[in-house]
Amino acid sequence: MANPYLERRYLLSFDSRLLPHIFTDVLVIGSGAAGLCAAIEAAQHGQVIVLSKDGIDQSNTYQAQGGLAAVIDEADSVQSHITDTLTTACGMGDEQVIRDVLSVAAEQIQQLHQWGCEFDTEQGRIALGREGGHTADRIVHAAGDATGMVLSDVLVKHARSQAGLKIFEECFVIDLLTDPPEGGNGSSCIGAITYHHRYGLQIIRAKCTILASGGAGALWRETSNPLIATADGAAIAFRAGVTLGDMEMMQFHPTTLYVAGGTRSLISEAVRGEGGTLLNREGVRFMAEYHEMGELAPRDVVSRAILDQMIKTGATNVFLDVRHIGAEAFAKRFPQIDRQCRSFGINPGDDLIPVHPAAHYMIGGARVDRDGRTSLEGLLSCGEAACTGLHGANRLASNSLTEAVVMGRRCGDLAGRESAQISNSISAGRIEWANPQSTRTELDLADIRNSLRSLMC
Repeated sequence: MANPYLERRYLLSFDSRLLPHIFTDVLVIGSGAAGLCAAIEAAQHGQVIVLSKDGIDQSNTYQAQGGLAAVIDEADSVQSHITDTLTTACGMGDEQVIRDVLSVAAEQIQQLHQWGCEFDTEQGRIALGREGGHTADRIVHAAGDATGMVLSDVLVKHARSQAGLKIFEECFVIDLLTDPPEGGNGSSCIGAITYHHRYGLQIIRAKCTILASGGAGALWRETSNPLIATADGAAIAFRAGVTLGDMEMMQFHPTTLYVAGGTRSLISEAVRGEGGTLLNREGVRFMAEYHEMGELAPRDVVSRAILDQMIKTGATNVFLDVRHIGAEAFAKRFPQIDRQCRSFGINPGDDLIPVHPAAHYMIGGARVDRDGRTSLEGLLSCGEAACTGLHGANRLASNSLTEAVVMGRRCGDLAGRESAQISNSISAGRIEWANPQSTRTELDLADIRNSLRSLMC
């Protein structure tokens, strides 16, 4: 811990003897798809607590529009899905991890359906869409463009039905607890110190902890993420001495609705999969200049192409043209996007939709092995907070929810089984930490955040 960046191990000064304690077998930090799937699996073996930083519906999962990538069509193949993922990963994907996850994706779709997830159908079969980087139709979606909302609601309902599983909403994790307190090599995770607006500071002791806290999009000015996506998981893992990986890898989504002064909202890649085209300021379709797949090229290619066109034409955005789809058909397939566009006076059946790239998915995170284990004993990680190697340098569209479900369940099962093998008593030894009193003025956190987001635009 000699590195000057690690001198402040804990954010707060505290003495564990003076704080209330809660004990559980497995602690899950995060309530998106990965966290809830992990909690559901862990609950088959013991007591589980899920911590949600905000309300249970505040997550990247809840806002996801596209769907889950899985090979359902007999004309498609898992090998093709693996190849597309490796190609999009720019040579940095871990082929074994990719194979592990994608090989069981179809099984996870069946499991979600059994839990009550009603996916869209067409002629009696699951409807499949196409998104950027995919060479086949393999995107499973629900309620048109509200897959994440449907998935989240199903997982929350199923989680609440599990005996011994509790969800603490509006409970913020300040730091992971480690023994010894200094963290680093040789330490083990024994829970977390949290803050709740009603109960104040609390310590939650756990035999196993799963970090599934989501991404970092809100660090950027232009983002598709909810404001709670502020890289908390990466920060608490870093302070605990956890090995992080690929932290420079942030994926930008090519198309978010761009209205000056308005909140950015995602325009799903599935819109281009249904035939939407990109036009520059002069009304010229341009993606063929950059990639043979045109509008359905991987996200990094499309994002860079859009920025290049903006620079060349001196524009603040490009346009998505869906007029040929027709207003009625578009509203039926993409009801949320249609409502959002119309709230700004944009009729997709008649008008071009202004779009702009925005920070979307954090590829880096706590580096984990194929089972979700981090470098810190007692800590696993899954979902957007983890660096599995599945995405390499660029994520293939809709592989994120697939990874969240697969790796979430895998982590939960492992944590549940391992915690069941640990003695029933959880050590409550004293942990004390004191930060030196600062002699400087108080930080203006709002100003720092705004400055950071402007820098990261």
